[in-house]
Amino acid sequence: MMMTTVGFAQPNSLFSFRSKPNDKSQAFRTRCVSSPSSLLSSSSSSQTFHRTGYGQVIQKDVFSGISEETWKKKKRVFFLDVSPLCYEGNKPSSHAFARWVSLFFSQVSLTDPVIAVLDGEEGNKRRRELLPSYKAHRRSPNPGRNSKRPHQFVDEVLRKCNVPVVRIEGHEADDVVATLMEQAVQRGYRAVIASPDKDFKQLISENVQIVIPLEDLKRWSFYTLKHYHAQYNCDPQSDLSFRCIVGDEVDGVPGIQHVVPAFGRKTAMKLVRKHGSLESLLSAAAVRTVGRPYAQEALTKYADYLRRNYQVLALKRDVRVQIQEEWLVERDTSNDSEVMLSFSSTLHG
Repeated sequence: MMMTTVGFAQPNSLFSFRSKPNDKSQAFRTRCVSSPSSLLSSSSSSQTFHRTGYGQVIQKDVFSGISEETWKKKKRVFFLDVSPLCYEGNKPSSHAFARWVSLFFSQVSLTDPVIAVLDGEEGNKRRRELLPSYKAHRRSPNPGRNSKRPHQFVDEVLRKCNVPVVRIEGHEADDVVATLMEQAVQRGYRAVIASPDKDFKQLISENVQIVIPLEDLKRWSFYTLKHYHAQYNCDPQSDLSFRCIVGDEVDGVPGIQHVVPAFGRKTAMKLVRKHGSLESLLSAAAVRTVGRPYAQEALTKYADYLRRNYQVLALKRDVRVQIQEEWLVERDTSNDSEVMLSFSSTLHG
């Protein structure tokens, strides 16, 4: 397997893009970054969870004896999931990348270390072998001769802004992020994953948050363990199991309702909350009745179907990549404004 990293720029090394008047800078200035009013405070939950070898989390005593003040002083590291930011809806867009990255640098990550991750070549091959419909709609046709590829300038923009870029051949960015995130948390950092991808909700814990680009509000918004509890009234360990049952239409993962129409979301959430995980639910259903006849039959007859969904949707944390010390230092932001303005000028040229 091959890892590609993009090194840091020299302090005065900038783009050779055409420059334009400074009024273009308004396109990259952020109004605000905050959580929507419907969410709770963006501070992390006071509850503590321990992670098991299978990625599940178990509730533990509050803060394990450490003070909240000490916990808040932990350093943060951001993981930037680049590929989804390069699209406007389903269409490739360098403008979308420029807008969201500029907002991210200027109002979210500031000088905190940022590690950017992109999909490797053949990254989702394994999942597509398990389920051919997986992300099938994202197989974009080749652009025309005069079209701009969404990733054409990504590496250069990020490198000039002193952000390392990581790709691992044969692995999707999600799995690389999950692996590096776990390593960062083990080193005592708080990890923040910057992505619109709901798959990352399965990773949320006291030390892992998500920051999401909200198109309607034109800003990034933090999403924490408290937000998850308020939205779903359960712990993130249930998120993956629930999606294995109801499916993920966006990613082309069919739910149980495709084969058992009566098995809806309410039934799925009720069973997952009671049993804690998909495997616990399937194990229980194999030896005793766990629900109404249609649910019982579905869980026994289509157990392999649901376990396949788990294999497709579960993020891996065993990618052969190691976080580097130089990726965890305070980011030099001195190039940001000029780099982004130059990139904007190129896009509008």
